[in-house]
Amino acid sequence: MTIEIYTSPLCGFCHAAKRLLNEKGVKFSEIDVLSDPARKPEMIKRANGGRTVPQIFVGDIHVGGCDDLYALERAGKLNSLLGLQ
Repeated sequence: MTIEIYTSPLCGFCHAAKRLLNEKGVKFSEIDVLSDPARKPEMIKRANGGRTVPQIFVGDIHVGGCDDLYALERAGKLNSLLGLQ
């Protein structure tokens, strides 16, 4: 399963989302839209108009941003989405 997160190094929410994914022990690809601004239109299209970072994708599923990721964790649904036991 592919996990991708669009980020900016200046974004505290991006750091928090990456920290949670790291705590889960999953590998993810980070796409820095600040250093590679050509990727931002791609992010906006994939995120159905979402312009803020982070934008998180697990496979074909658009999780959303940091708050959405933590909401899945609180609901006990994140491990299943990530393919963890």
